[in-house]
Amino acid sequence: MSDDGAPDDETAAISNDRAQAAGNADGAASEAVLYELSGGVATITLNRPDYRNALSVEIVNGVGDCLEVALADAEARVILLTHVGNTFCAGADLRAARPGVSQPEQRHDFVAILERIMTCDKPVVGRLAGHATAGGVGLAAALDISIAADDAIIGFTEVRIGVAPAVISVVCLPKLRRADASELFLEGERVPAPRAAAAGLINRSVPRDELDDEVAETLRRLLRGGPEALANTKQLITKVPQMARAEAWVWTAELSQRLFGSAEATEGIAAFRERRDAGWVPPGQ
Repeated sequence: MSDDGAPDDETAAISNDRAQAAGNADGAASEAVLYELSGGVATITLNRPDYRNALSVEIVNGVGDCLEVALADAEARVILLTHVGNTFCAGADLRAARPGVSQPEQRHDFVAILERIMTCDKPVVGRLAGHATAGGVGLAAALDISIAADDAIIGFTEVRIGVAPAVISVVCLPKLRRADASELFLEGERVPAPRAAAAGLINRSVPRDELDDEVAETLRRLLRGGPEALANTKQLITKVPQMARAEAWVWTAELSQRLFGSAEATEGIAAFRERRDAGWVPPGQ
Protein backbone atom coordinates (compact mmCIF):
# COMPACT_ATOMS: atom_id res chain seq x y z
CA MET A 1 0.00 0.00 0.00
CA SER A 2 1.43 3.42 -0.96
CA ASP A 3 1.57 6.41 1.37
CA ASP A 4 -1.50 7.98 -0.22
CA GLY A 5 -3.58 4.87 0.48
CA ALA A 6 -3.62 3.64 -3.11
CA PRO A 7 -2.51 0.06 -3.73
CA ASP A 8 1.10 -0.22 -4.88
CA ASP A 9 2.12 -2.31 -7.88
CA GLU A 10 2.93 -5.42 -5.81
CA THR A 11 -0.38 -5.30 -3.93
CA ALA A 12 -2.29 -4.79 -7.15
CA ALA A 13 -0.44 -7.66 -8.80
CA ILE A 14 -1.27 -10.06 -5.96
CA SER A 15 -4.91 -8.99 -6.03
CA ASN A 16 -5.04 -9.58 -9.76
CA ASP A 17 -3.40 -12.98 -9.37
CA ARG A 18 -5.94 -13.96 -6.70
CA ALA A 19 -8.76 -12.98 -9.00
CA GLN A 20 -7.22 -14.91 -11.89
CA ALA A 21 -6.76 -18.05 -9.77
CA ALA A 22 -10.35 -17.82 -8.57
CA GLY A 23 -11.67 -17.27 -12.09
CA ASN A 24 -9.33 -17.96 -14.99
CA ALA A 25 -9.88 -16.28 -18.29
CA ASP A 26 -11.06 -19.44 -20.04
CA GLY A 27 -13.52 -20.19 -17.23
CA ALA A 28 -12.25 -23.75 -16.86
CA ALA A 29 -10.01 -23.37 -13.82
CA SER A 30 -12.61 -21.34 -11.95
CA GLU A 31 -15.09 -24.21 -12.25
CA ALA A 32 -12.65 -27.08 -11.75
CA VAL A 33 -10.64 -25.61 -8.87
CA LEU A 34 -11.73 -23.05 -6.30
CA TYR A 35 -9.48 -20.68 -4.34
CA GLU A 36 -10.06 -18.82 -1.10
CA LEU A 37 -7.76 -16.95 1.29
CA SER A 38 -8.89 -16.51 4.89
CA GLY A 39 -7.04 -16.17 8.18
CA GLY A 40 -3.66 -16.92 6.63
CA VAL A 41 -4.88 -20.14 4.98
CA ALA A 42 -5.08 -20.43 1.19
CA THR A 43 -7.68 -23.12 0.43
CA ILE A 44 -7.51 -24.89 -2.94
CA THR A 45 -10.59 -27.01 -3.62
CA LEU A 46 -10.87 -29.69 -6.32
CA ASN A 47 -14.34 -29.11 -7.73
CA ARG A 48 -15.12 -31.77 -10.32
CA PRO A 49 -17.11 -34.26 -8.23
CA ASP A 50 -18.99 -35.48 -11.31
CA TYR A 51 -15.64 -36.74 -12.68
CA ARG A 52 -14.32 -37.82 -9.25
CA ASN A 53 -11.85 -34.92 -9.33
CA ALA A 54 -9.70 -36.81 -11.83
CA LEU A 55 -6.47 -35.17 -12.93
CA SER A 56 -7.87 -33.55 -16.04
CA VAL A 57 -6.07 -30.71 -17.76
CA GLU A 58 -8.57 -28.34 -16.11
CA ILE A 59 -7.85 -29.68 -12.62
CA VAL A 60 -4.07 -29.67 -13.11
CA ASN A 61 -4.15 -26.16 -14.60
CA GLY A 62 -6.34 -24.92 -11.78
CA VAL A 63 -4.19 -26.40 -9.02
CA GLY A 64 -1.05 -25.04 -10.67
CA ASP A 65 -2.55 -21.56 -11.00
CA CYS A 66 -3.73 -21.51 -7.39
CA LEU A 67 -0.42 -22.77 -6.06
CA GLU A 68 1.42 -20.00 -7.87
CA VAL A 69 -0.87 -17.38 -6.34
CA ALA A 70 -0.69 -18.81 -2.81
CA LEU A 71 3.09 -19.11 -2.88
CA ALA A 72 3.51 -15.53 -4.10
CA ASP A 73 1.18 -14.06 -1.47
CA ALA A 74 2.75 -13.29 1.92
CA GLU A 75 -0.73 -13.33 3.49
CA ALA A 76 -1.08 -17.01 2.57
CA ARG A 77 0.90 -18.69 5.33
CA VAL A 78 -0.39 -22.24 4.93
CA ILE A 79 -2.04 -24.01 1.98
CA LEU A 80 -4.96 -26.41 2.35
CA LEU A 81 -5.88 -28.79 -0.47
CA THR A 82 -9.41 -30.18 -0.20
CA HIS A 83 -12.24 -31.29 -2.46
CA VAL A 84 -15.95 -31.35 -3.22
CA GLY A 85 -17.74 -34.71 -3.40
CA ASN A 86 -17.02 -38.20 -2.13
CA THR A 87 -13.69 -38.55 -3.98
CA PHE A 88 -10.55 -36.57 -3.19
CA CYS A 89 -8.94 -37.49 -6.50
CA ALA A 90 -9.32 -40.52 -8.76
CA GLY A 91 -5.99 -40.14 -10.55
CA ALA A 92 -5.56 -39.87 -14.30
CA ASP A 93 -8.42 -38.56 -16.40
CA LEU A 94 -9.17 -41.63 -18.52
CA ARG A 95 -11.72 -39.66 -20.56
CA ALA A 96 -8.87 -37.74 -22.14
CA ALA A 97 -7.59 -40.91 -23.82
CA ARG A 98 -10.80 -41.38 -25.82
CA PRO A 99 -10.71 -40.41 -29.50
CA GLY A 100 -12.34 -37.11 -30.36
CA VAL A 101 -12.20 -35.65 -26.83
CA SER A 102 -10.84 -32.11 -27.12
CA GLN A 103 -8.56 -30.78 -24.40
CA PRO A 104 -7.76 -27.22 -23.31
CA GLU A 105 -4.20 -25.96 -23.44
CA GLN A 106 -2.05 -27.41 -20.68
CA ARG A 107 -0.36 -24.70 -18.60
CA HIS A 108 0.93 -26.90 -15.77
CA ASP A 109 2.42 -30.36 -15.45
CA PHE A 110 1.37 -32.81 -12.71
CA VAL A 111 4.96 -33.82 -11.93
CA ALA A 112 5.97 -30.17 -11.58
CA ILE A 113 3.05 -29.63 -9.20
CA LEU A 114 4.13 -32.56 -7.00
CA GLU A 115 7.68 -31.21 -6.93
CA ARG A 116 6.47 -27.70 -6.16
CA ILE A 117 4.35 -28.91 -3.26
CA MET A 118 7.25 -30.83 -1.72
CA THR A 119 9.89 -28.12 -2.15
CA CYS A 120 7.92 -24.90 -1.67
CA ASP A 121 8.38 -22.66 1.38
CA LYS A 122 4.89 -23.12 2.80
CA PRO A 123 3.28 -26.10 4.53
CA VAL A 124 0.66 -27.82 2.38
CA VAL A 125 -2.06 -29.76 4.19
CA GLY A 126 -4.51 -32.23 2.67
CA ARG A 127 -8.09 -32.85 3.78
CA LEU A 128 -9.33 -36.16 2.40
CA ALA A 129 -13.03 -36.51 3.09
CA GLY A 130 -13.29 -38.98 0.23
CA HIS A 131 -11.49 -41.67 -1.69
CA ALA A 132 -8.11 -41.41 -3.41
CA THR A 133 -6.81 -43.75 -6.06
CA ALA A 134 -3.78 -43.92 -8.36
CA GLY A 135 -2.44 -40.42 -9.03
CA GLY A 136 -4.72 -39.10 -6.31
CA VAL A 137 -2.73 -41.14 -3.79
CA GLY A 138 0.46 -39.59 -5.14
CA LEU A 139 -1.04 -36.13 -4.71
CA ALA A 140 -1.98 -36.89 -1.10
CA ALA A 141 1.44 -38.39 -0.39
CA ALA A 142 3.23 -35.31 -1.73
CA LEU A 143 1.55 -33.05 0.82
CA ASP A 144 3.33 -32.20 4.04
CA ILE A 145 0.43 -33.36 6.19
CA SER A 146 -2.52 -35.38 4.89
CA ILE A 147 -5.50 -36.18 7.10
CA ALA A 148 -8.28 -38.50 5.94
CA ALA A 149 -11.67 -39.56 7.16
CA ASP A 150 -11.33 -43.09 8.45
CA ASP A 151 -13.97 -44.39 6.04
CA ALA A 152 -12.11 -43.08 2.98
CA ILE A 153 -10.63 -45.70 0.65
CA ILE A 154 -7.12 -45.34 -0.78
CA GLY A 155 -5.41 -47.50 -3.37
CA PHE A 156 -2.92 -47.97 -6.16
CA THR A 157 -5.30 -49.38 -8.76
CA GLU A 158 -3.03 -48.97 -11.79
CA VAL A 159 -2.25 -52.67 -12.30
CA ARG A 160 -5.97 -53.37 -12.62
CA ILE A 161 -6.05 -51.40 -15.87
CA GLY A 162 -2.73 -52.69 -17.21
CA VAL A 163 -0.38 -49.89 -16.15
CA ALA A 164 1.87 -49.15 -13.16
CA PRO A 165 2.06 -46.42 -10.49
CA ALA A 166 5.17 -45.15 -12.22
CA VAL A 167 5.40 -41.38 -11.73
CA ILE A 168 3.83 -41.33 -8.28
CA SER A 169 6.25 -44.02 -7.08
CA VAL A 170 8.84 -41.23 -6.84
CA VAL A 171 6.69 -39.64 -4.13
CA CYS A 172 5.26 -42.75 -2.50
CA LEU A 173 8.16 -45.22 -2.28
CA PRO A 174 10.25 -43.11 0.13
CA LYS A 175 7.30 -43.18 2.53
CA LEU A 176 6.73 -46.95 2.39
CA ARG A 177 8.45 -50.05 3.71
CA ARG A 178 9.37 -52.48 0.92
CA ALA A 179 6.76 -54.95 2.19
CA ASP A 180 3.98 -52.35 2.15
CA ALA A 181 5.01 -51.07 -1.28
CA SER A 182 4.97 -54.56 -2.76
CA GLU A 183 1.57 -55.40 -1.32
CA LEU A 184 -0.14 -52.10 -2.16
CA PHE A 185 1.39 -51.65 -5.62
CA LEU A 186 1.13 -55.24 -6.84
CA GLU A 187 -2.28 -56.25 -5.50
CA GLY A 188 -4.01 -53.05 -6.66
CA GLU A 189 -6.48 -53.29 -3.78
CA ARG A 190 -8.10 -50.24 -2.27
CA VAL A 191 -7.54 -50.12 1.47
CA PRO A 192 -9.15 -48.17 4.31
CA ALA A 193 -7.51 -44.89 5.30
CA PRO A 194 -6.24 -46.30 8.64
CA ARG A 195 -4.22 -48.89 6.68
CA ALA A 196 -2.81 -46.14 4.42
CA ALA A 197 -1.86 -44.13 7.51
CA ALA A 198 -0.18 -47.13 9.13
CA ALA A 199 1.83 -47.63 5.93
CA GLY A 200 2.94 -43.99 5.98
CA LEU A 201 1.19 -42.78 2.82
CA ILE A 202 -0.85 -40.25 4.79
CA ASN A 203 -0.30 -38.83 8.26
CA ARG A 204 -3.43 -40.04 10.01
CA SER A 205 -7.09 -40.90 9.74
CA VAL A 206 -9.82 -39.76 12.08
CA PRO A 207 -13.55 -40.41 12.42
CA ARG A 208 -15.43 -38.51 9.72
CA ASP A 209 -17.24 -36.27 12.18
CA GLU A 210 -13.86 -35.20 13.62
CA LEU A 211 -12.12 -34.51 10.30
CA ASP A 212 -12.80 -30.79 9.97
CA ASP A 213 -11.86 -30.09 13.60
CA GLU A 214 -8.65 -32.09 13.19
CA VAL A 215 -7.73 -30.20 10.01
CA ALA A 216 -8.53 -26.85 11.65
CA GLU A 217 -6.35 -27.68 14.65
CA THR A 218 -3.48 -28.73 12.36
CA LEU A 219 -3.73 -25.44 10.47
CA ARG A 220 -3.81 -23.52 13.77
CA ARG A 221 -0.60 -25.20 14.94
CA LEU A 222 1.15 -24.48 11.65
CA LEU A 223 0.14 -20.81 11.71
CA ARG A 224 1.94 -20.45 15.03
CA GLY A 225 5.27 -21.29 13.38
CA GLY A 226 7.49 -18.56 11.98
CA PRO A 227 7.27 -18.32 8.16
CA GLU A 228 11.05 -18.51 7.68
CA ALA A 229 11.34 -21.29 10.24
CA LEU A 230 8.68 -23.34 8.45
CA ALA A 231 10.31 -22.77 5.06
CA ASN A 232 13.72 -23.86 6.32
CA THR A 233 12.28 -26.83 8.16
CA LYS A 234 10.72 -28.07 4.91
CA GLN A 235 14.17 -27.82 3.30
CA LEU A 236 15.63 -29.74 6.23
CA ILE A 237 13.15 -32.57 5.82
CA THR A 238 13.90 -32.84 2.10
CA LYS A 239 17.66 -32.33 2.00
CA VAL A 240 19.15 -33.99 5.07
CA PRO A 241 18.11 -37.58 4.20
CA GLN A 242 19.89 -37.18 0.85
CA MET A 243 23.17 -35.95 2.38
CA ALA A 244 26.18 -37.85 3.61
CA ARG A 245 26.37 -37.54 7.39
CA ALA A 246 29.48 -35.33 7.37
CA GLU A 247 27.87 -32.98 4.86
CA ALA A 248 24.64 -32.92 6.90
CA TRP A 249 26.46 -31.88 10.09
CA VAL A 250 28.03 -28.91 8.30
CA TRP A 251 24.88 -27.84 6.47
CA THR A 252 22.62 -28.05 9.50
CA ALA A 253 25.11 -26.20 11.73
CA GLU A 254 25.25 -23.34 9.23
CA LEU A 255 21.47 -23.33 8.96
CA SER A 256 21.06 -23.24 12.74
CA GLN A 257 23.51 -20.37 13.10
CA ARG A 258 21.77 -18.37 10.39
CA LEU A 259 18.31 -18.92 11.85
CA PHE A 260 19.33 -18.06 15.42
CA GLY A 261 20.71 -14.77 14.07
CA SER A 262 17.53 -13.89 12.17
CA ALA A 263 14.99 -11.20 13.04
CA GLU A 264 12.33 -13.88 13.17
CA ALA A 265 14.21 -15.79 15.87
CA THR A 266 14.78 -12.59 17.84
CA GLU A 267 11.02 -11.96 17.85
CA GLY A 268 10.18 -15.58 18.60
CA ILE A 269 12.55 -15.81 21.57
CA ALA A 270 11.32 -12.47 22.92
CA ALA A 271 7.71 -13.64 22.63
CA PHE A 272 8.56 -16.85 24.48
CA ARG A 273 10.23 -14.97 27.31
CA GLU A 274 7.40 -12.46 27.55
CA ARG A 275 4.74 -15.19 27.39
CA ARG A 276 2.95 -13.70 24.40
CA ASP A 277 2.26 -14.70 20.82
CA ALA A 278 4.94 -13.91 18.28
CA GLY A 279 4.15 -11.13 15.84
CA TRP A 280 3.50 -13.53 12.97
CA VAL A 281 0.72 -15.44 14.75
CA PRO A 282 -2.68 -14.41 13.35
CA PRO A 283 -5.19 -13.10 15.92
CA GLY A 284 -7.23 -15.90 17.47
CA GLN A 285 -4.64 -18.59 16.75
